[in-house]
Amino acid sequence: MLIEHLSRQLRERDAQALRRRRRVLDSPCGPHALILDGAARRPLLAFCSNDYLGLAADERLQAALAQGARRWGVGSGASHLVCGHSRAHEDLEQVLADWLAACLPGATALAFGSGYMANVALLAALGDAQATLFTDKLNHASLIDGAQLARAEVRRYPHGRLDRLAAELEACATPIKLVVTDGVFSMDGDLAALPEILALAERHDAWVVLDDAHGLGVLGAQGRGSLAHFGLASERVILMGTLGKAVGVAGAFVCAHPVVIDGLVQAARPYIYTTAAPPSLAHATTCSIALVRGAEGDARRARLCARIEQLRTGLAAIVAERPRLGWRLPESRTPIQPLVVGDNAAALRLSERLEARGLWVTAIRPPTVPPGSARLRIALSAAHGEDDVARLLEALAGAADEFAEAA
Repeated sequence: MLIEHLSRQLRERDAQALRRRRRVLDSPCGPHALILDGAARRPLLAFCSNDYLGLAADERLQAALAQGARRWGVGSGASHLVCGHSRAHEDLEQVLADWLAACLPGATALAFGSGYMANVALLAALGDAQATLFTDKLNHASLIDGAQLARAEVRRYPHGRLDRLAAELEACATPIKLVVTDGVFSMDGDLAALPEILALAERHDAWVVLDDAHGLGVLGAQGRGSLAHFGLASERVILMGTLGKAVGVAGAFVCAHPVVIDGLVQAARPYIYTTAAPPSLAHATTCSIALVRGAEGDARRARLCARIEQLRTGLAAIVAERPRLGWRLPESRTPIQPLVVGDNAAALRLSERLEARGLWVTAIRPPTVPPGSARLRIALSAAHGEDDVARLLEALAGAADEFAEAA
């Protein structure tokens, strides 16, 4: 019965063009990828990685990881609260707190194995029966799942509708209020209105839980993220950041008021009952942060901004010249550039047309995005060159002409 049930579900996914599949990468993370296709290796120019600063395969980080393994071994052996919390983890947490001190004064940091784990831990631990969670409807799945695990009441407000958030805060009677939002929304690339959200939090004695997975390393002075982009600093912010995107390694962290961090150590089950990540990863991440927050990070962010401007200019022309297609280019000044196609099957066909031209751009479909908004999620990196983006634009223009002729 189980196999029949699952097989029926898979057929239904196929009928709706929603079935997912994995690709096997046979090269380091980077724009010039090799994909296993049977026994062959196919070269593809990739625009689907979150390695925004192009550090994931950096030789200095490879050397740091090897150095960390020689110094600390491979596995951590236990959870952080048993015997798995090494000096490498402690050093990383101190470096993170120092890096973000200008935005989170007096805060300390707590390392996690992944951003998903950190968000689930954070909301399940803080969202007790005395709390209400106010969450943007386009928040990342990990925040949605964390809110579902919480004992708190959950109020979801339409994406970016701060008037609705203000009304919900005004009507709330629980003593603890947590406004939960992405900093950069992962499928649209737009930024949360953090100055206004923080002002509402201060007015209503609320706290802001900020998932800055896609802002950290990319935005603001020293790559400190969305808060730095807006010139904000507050003790009311509980920030979650990931270390496997712009930072180029793996893992995540929460940075917040020391009492919040100690509370997580006591109550966050995904932290308490999980074996600590390898200390060698913590060592390599510490080395990466030195690059991200320094002059090299500034140079990489400048190259990334140039590629974003190049791509947006070209995409805007493609969309404007072919209005019959109904494609949309939402506003985004981040490395996440969505080209909204609408129909699930059409988004898949467009992705396949690009792959036939040697380009790897993932089609994103529901439930990751709302129905009717299937898209290509084009992700840029500082490792992309001007010629790489020009090649993508040429292929997209050719595919768009084919679609227009068939319409």
